Amino acid sequence: MIDLISQPWPWYVAGPIIGLVVPALLIFGGKQFGVSSNLRHLCAAFLPGRVEFFQYDWRKEGMWNLVFIAGAFVGGYIGMNLLGSPDAYIAISAETSEALRALGINDQRGYVPAEFISWEGLLTLPGMVMLLVGGFLVGFGSRYAGGCTSGHAISGLSNLQFPSLVAVIGFFVGGLFATFVILPLIL
Repeated sequence: MIDLISQPWPWYVAGPIIGLVVPALLIFGGKQFGVSSNLRHLCAAFLPGRVEFFQYDWRKEGMWNLVFIAGAFVGGYIGMNLLGSPDAYIAISAETSEALRALGINDQRGYVPAEFISWEGLLTLPGMVMLLVGGFLVGFGSRYAGGCTSGHAISGLSNLQFPSLVAVIGFFVGGLFATFVILPLIL
């Protein structure tokens, strides 16, 4: 029996559920799935100003998106703090474990490495570089690509949009480059 409360869901359960989000959004709301536009909606709602990019009716376009992203935060909090175990062991290969140790990530309990996903790790030079430079690159990249990874990979590919295919290939190439070239330099 699958333990759906205290263990990560297997791909054959989570995958189809994620896959059903796209047609549900299209059928019930005429919307496309994506997350990067939420920052624009938040800026339009809470930062009054004269920036033309934020001058639009965010209530008409963005309310469902803001509820979705709030649900993602609440769900993540519930999953990590109420349903998760800080000592949970994630099964990874011996080679991956050794590669992580070579990068200085020795505590491999839980879902995220505490060495750099913690306040102590964030307040170091590598942590600040990853946060500021990485955050800028993610924001710039999603704006330049016309959407984020979830929007292109889930909605764009399911709608057979060629620009989404190009964007997803770029995301994967960039992710591999960051993982095998940039991250070892930072850590």
